[in-house]
Amino acid sequence: MAPELPGAANLIATAAAAGVAVSIGHSAGTPDDVRMAAAAGATLSTHLGNGVPLTLPRHPNLIWQQLFDDRLVCMLIADSFHLDVGTLTAMTRAKGTGRWLLVSDVTSIGGLPPGRYQTPIGGLVELDAAGRLGVVGADYLAGAARSLLDGLAWLLSEGTIPAADVAAAVSSVPATLLACRGKHRGEIAPGNRADLVRARWKSGHRLAVIETISQGRTVWRAGE
Repeated sequence: MAPELPGAANLIATAAAAGVAVSIGHSAGTPDDVRMAAAAGATLSTHLGNGVPLTLPRHPNLIWQQLFDDRLVCMLIADSFHLDVGTLTAMTRAKGTGRWLLVSDVTSIGGLPPGRYQTPIGGLVELDAAGRLGVVGADYLAGAARSLLDGLAWLLSEGTIPAADVAAAVSSVPATLLACRGKHRGEIAPGNRADLVRARWKSGHRLAVIETISQGRTVWRAGE
């Protein structure tokens, strides 16, 4: 939610008290709004760096404040279009290990061939051969068309962030936020649930899923 909206502090506090994780996003707020939201119980930042005004003060601004505040875990879109590798890497270093995770922001266009598509939110959009999804006639993104697996492969291939931290950003960190870690999920360890997705490197720095395992049982395997 946008913390600058009237009544935001009360809503955040009420939601947090009820066990709802509140995330700051799609906001034109100030650093004071971010501080207020975190104090009220917000714990996340939605796809940091996106959904904010195109022009911001150099400093301070709401992005710097969210990077600074240790009460907030940042979600980052790793499709190479929402954030370039330099910006994304700098953000992860600012937040520190375990304080950021990857999200895809993928829309219904994900997986479709390049071309123009009509969508209920955003109207006419265009997916190019590189995988960028944009609004036709404007230099704006219209969400993402690359999966979380694509984002994982991209960051691993760039090599700017330790591989263990990248892996944690799609496993143990989100599992902790979703309160799944206490239920033996989110990391490979004796006694944990074997809920796993196995993937293999393919040409072009891509990952292809080859097996999905739930509670130790294979529920899907490539080619079957």
